[in-house]
Amino acid sequence: MFKLSEIKELIELLDQTSVHELEIENEGARLCIRKNAVSEVVHVQPQMVTAVPQNIQAAVSVPAPQENVLAPQATEAAHSAAHAANLHTIASPMVGTFYRSSSPEAQPYVNIGDKVGEKTTVCIIEAMKLMNELEAEVKGEIIDILVENGQMVEYGQPLFLVKPE
Repeated sequence: MFKLSEIKELIELLDQTSVHELEIENEGARLCIRKNAVSEVVHVQPQMVTAVPQNIQAAVSVPAPQENVLAPQATEAAHSAAHAANLHTIASPMVGTFYRSSSPEAQPYVNIGDKVGEKTTVCIIEAMKLMNELEAEVKGEIIDILVENGQMVEYGQPLFLVKPE
């Protein structure tokens, strides 16, 4: 069964990405959340979720997407530019929130111009309140940081450009 708080958290996460549909199965209960491209309203299929009240539709209206999320065209352009310049792109392995450091007071893991190794931690992606450290997986120099601290990122979105050694 899904708790209402879990559903709301998933809806907020979905709202901040370009993902339009999410389907999850947990302990025999299925949840399907879809964003309608025209009205930007999330639809929960009540026949699939038994623990959600009848009035859930009114409680989960979603505003238009935020501007700080890269559009798919921008993601493709960044990949193309990196490939043309023989740069390695470090991309997000998941949907979540990008953090440059382990805490607001801490120094960023990496800055432009820093040398990194395959096991160098470059950032944290927070997803569902779990902090996931992301490693460079390539030896080289950080050429560009493509997202802002605290920005929502989507799966496959370029985060860093690295000039391989």
